[in-house]
Amino acid sequence: MFTGIIETLGKVTDLTQDQGNLHITVESAIAHELKIDQSVAHNGVCLTVIALGDGFHVVTAIDETLSKTNLAHLKTGEPVNLERCMQMNARLDGHIVQGHVDQTAVCTAFNVHDGSWEYTFEYDAASGNVTVEKGSICVNGISLTVVNSKANSFSVAIIPYTFEHTNLHNVREGSTVNLEFDIIGKYVARLMNH
Repeated sequence: MFTGIIETLGKVTDLTQDQGNLHITVESAIAHELKIDQSVAHNGVCLTVIALGDGFHVVTAIDETLSKTNLAHLKTGEPVNLERCMQMNARLDGHIVQGHVDQTAVCTAFNVHDGSWEYTFEYDAASGNVTVEKGSICVNGISLTVVNSKANSFSVAIIPYTFEHTNLHNVREGSTVNLEFDIIGKYVARLMNH
C-alpha cells in the first residue's frame, strides 16, 4: 500500500533483459534504507527489491508488468519516481494507492501557467476506468487531483514542488505515463455495471 507521495527520484543506471523479464538497477538516496523483499513503487509500479549494493537497488519487472506500464520504455540515466510502502502509523497524505498500474496514458497537452503546470492525459476508456472532477488519480506513482474529467481524458494541475521533485518535469506531449485509478472509484464502477 502506498500514498502517491513521492519520496525521492532515483536514476536508472542499468537495464538487463532476462528472457521476458527486465532487471532494473536504480541509484537513489534511499537505497541504503532498503532491504531485500521490500516493496517499492517505481513510477507507481510496485516492485520487489531483489538485490542491493552501495547506493543502488535492483528490481525485476516481468513481461505482464512491462506490457501494461511505461517501464518497458525506461532508458539508462532516466529519473524514476520512488516511494516505499506506507507505514501503518503514518499519515495518508495522498490517497490509497496499491502500486498496481491499470493502464498507460499519453500526454496530449502541456501548458505552463503563472507558477504552475497543467497536463492533459488521454487513455483508452474501453477497460471501464473513469476519473471524476476533484477525484484522485495516480500518474507515474504521484497522487494528483483531477481538474478536468472527460470520458477518456483528464487534466491535472502541478505545483512547483511536485514539478521539481518528480519526473513530471520530463513529461511533454507524446510522453507515456502510468495510471492507477482510484480504488474506491473502481469498486463503485464495478458495482454499477453489475
